[in-house]
Amino acid sequence: MGKKLIGPFSQLLSLANVPVKGALSDQQLVIKEHAGILTENGKITAIGNYDGLRENHAHDATLVIIEEETVCVPGYIDCHTHIAFAGNRANDFALRNAGVSYLEIAKAGGGIWSTVQHTRNASEAELIKNIINCSKALIKQGITTIEVKSGYGLSVKEELKILRAIKKAQESIAVDLIPTCLAAHMKPKDYEGTAVDYLEEIASELFPILKEEQLSNRIDAFIEQSAFSADDIQNYFTKAQKMGFDITVHADQFSTSGSKVAVQYNAISADHLEASHETEIKLLADSNTVAVALPGASIGIGCAFTPARKLLDQGASLAIATDWNPGSAPMGQLMTQATILATTEKLSNAEVFAAITFRAALALNLTDRGRLQPGELADFAIYKTNNYQNITYMQGTLKPDQVWKKGINIYTKGKES
Repeated sequence: MGKKLIGPFSQLLSLANVPVKGALSDQQLVIKEHAGILTENGKITAIGNYDGLRENHAHDATLVIIEEETVCVPGYIDCHTHIAFAGNRANDFALRNAGVSYLEIAKAGGGIWSTVQHTRNASEAELIKNIINCSKALIKQGITTIEVKSGYGLSVKEELKILRAIKKAQESIAVDLIPTCLAAHMKPKDYEGTAVDYLEEIASELFPILKEEQLSNRIDAFIEQSAFSADDIQNYFTKAQKMGFDITVHADQFSTSGSKVAVQYNAISADHLEASHETEIKLLADSNTVAVALPGASIGIGCAFTPARKLLDQGASLAIATDWNPGSAPMGQLMTQATILATTEKLSNAEVFAAITFRAALALNLTDRGRLQPGELADFAIYKTNNYQNITYMQGTLKPDQVWKKGINIYTKGKES
């Protein structure tokens, strides 16, 4: 792939040299004006003044001229989604708004189990189609890396169907899909043994196939009253670690204990954390585990937001993701959710952009994306505006005009296929 010079941009937000942990102020952001990006073989080779780059590379680079006032930002990373699903849970939303709790709905056979039944009944082709459609919707928001969980199969056979669907969907999607095995979403209601028996079966039968078929290198588990206890999950995570899987945890959504397990197993991330208190916040802040806030779930369920401000002030690394799923977080709008969290938790623009770019990449154990700097993937979004602040100010209603992945323009507004 030959050299390309893209620009000039009115502003370019690189996020270079912004720390991976702790609170951030907007004064830490370096905004490059009249900037250009030089790419080659899918990676950034130079960032700088457009005129200087053009003078040096007009002879050996294809010029992609941006004629309007624009702002360029790193491609966003949605580090927590459940878009491999079938069915609809609009009734759950209505019940919650009528005063029935999430846990009460789950106990009555709704919630996750409802989606499991729909997903089991869906064909692999139907799942592939939904993953592709959801991914295309995320691409339009400037998202260039998407984590996708299984977890609505809850048997070896059905989890394999979902993970194979994710792998096949990748063939039709220009952005990166990062698959995660969430077979430990809950103990299936039709499983006759104990929770520990179920986890043992998954670990012994499913884990080897994941490695053999390269379906996922990430193991997730939901540690909660309606799912698995901290004790239940110990052997499961121990086996996963011994086999070389990365660990991530659905932690502290309604009750605490999950974050402690996440830190114990040096998890890449601990996601949710709405119920985290001072003890859990300090534990995460003192670790290398990325805290992932999921404001879409707080909005969908009507519960407290992740204590993002306290996590950052204590020194944690904070990422923000959509948690796009058919039940608790059906919105799937990353910037809208991130900016709503920002207004309630008082997050700076720097903290928001870091949380959906390079800090979100760290939640996926990825270090090659999330900043616009030489050596990183040429993943970026271009907005028709002259001020980067408008992106958060408009709370998600200002959408990118172009999205680039590995140096290729994969989406232009108004030119969708």
